[in-house]
Amino acid sequence: MEENQIAQLLIDLWGDLQQPAIFWQLGVLALCLGLAALLAGQVRRAVARRRERLGLGAPGLAEESLARVVFPLTGLLLVGAARLVLSHWHHVNLFRLAVPLLLAMAVIHLTVHALQRAFPKAGWLASFERAFAGLAWLMVALHISGLLPTVIDGLEQVDFTIGKAKLNLWMLLQGSLTVLLTVLGALWLAGSIETRLMSTPGLDSSLKLVFARISKALLLLLAVAIGLPLVGIDLTALSVFGGALGVGLGFGMQKIAANYVSGFILLLDRSIRLGNLITVGNERGVVSQITTRYTVLKGMTGIESIVPNEVLVSSVVQNETFTDPRVRVALAVQVNYGCDLEQAMGILVEAAKRQPRVLADPAPAAFLEAFADSGINLQLGFWIGDPHEGSLGIRSAINLEIWRRFKEAGIEIPFPQREVRILNASLPIESANLNPLHQGSSTA
Repeated sequence: MEENQIAQLLIDLWGDLQQPAIFWQLGVLALCLGLAALLAGQVRRAVARRRERLGLGAPGLAEESLARVVFPLTGLLLVGAARLVLSHWHHVNLFRLAVPLLLAMAVIHLTVHALQRAFPKAGWLASFERAFAGLAWLMVALHISGLLPTVIDGLEQVDFTIGKAKLNLWMLLQGSLTVLLTVLGALWLAGSIETRLMSTPGLDSSLKLVFARISKALLLLLAVAIGLPLVGIDLTALSVFGGALGVGLGFGMQKIAANYVSGFILLLDRSIRLGNLITVGNERGVVSQITTRYTVLKGMTGIESIVPNEVLVSSVVQNETFTDPRVRVALAVQVNYGCDLEQAMGILVEAAKRQPRVLADPAPAAFLEAFADSGINLQLGFWIGDPHEGSLGIRSAINLEIWRRFKEAGIEIPFPQREVRILNASLPIESANLNPLHQGSSTA
């Protein structure tokens, strides 16, 4: 838009403000924006109802940004249609000013929505949104003021040569924007596919992650393959660089590649799933996250351990909830030799049955394990169906019940005792002088 066109637009707007027809423009523009806001509210409520029906909780940032995208896009379509219709009877200079503003708002919200779909937990999105919005509104201001062509001419004057290609700043900005738009489109589509996969019933969670990761990688590769030729970069020129990069990856990133391959193996064979309680080496916890490089185990103390996927594939992993979540817990109890063993074993079983976490099938059972030095070793075995809740609490509760019931029944829990017998007690007292302490005191 030239400067004289901007001046003419301002003159036309001033003329419209002095005419009663401006109320038609204001009224129709307010109606279009009101309908757009109403539709955005309907979309927000529909998303909230759908998430509530699926049990996903309150809408996240991606869902909120979707409702924000609906308003400028719908407003842009309605204002454009109203502009075409109203132009047959009235001036539409106010609509000419509203269209670029709504278009800039739509571009900003679409970009942020695509990023929130791809990076739902990223903390830098708020800062990026402010910076990108400032840049977009600056471009709109330059366009409306008529200075944009002058700025473009200035950027084209700054040129340089890379190899045989002659480039300038405007070409670089155009190319960067093109690649950014294709990548953002791929990220948005990948996020939509991941959301749809995660909400699909009947599909295993590991397979959902596999399909989501594969679709994201393929879409990003496709976006780069489309964006680079649009900029003017021949993909065949990257073949040498790609070969050198592949050799470097093969030698220098073997562990990383092994972890990524192992991650896809874990997700595909479903030997370890989200929510499983596993033990690998010295680490024990619930699987809270599986990525293509590592797996996160959340221990009973709340500490999260990051385990490389290669370790899970190449090591022995104890999966306590692989096919059956029930696990057996054993308690060792020692009683004295003079007690009633059958009564003691009955108390053990009754103490386990009183706990709600103990399963009735298989039923708790007590066993005579061994005859020890200080007493008789008994073992109480019982099963629980929620090992992810830990076993320390149930052990403590049963031990306290056993202690209380043993005290009521008069059953003693023995402790190590030693008997000292003095042999040859008839020896003369002088033999006691062999004690060094005794000798020292006598000498003194």
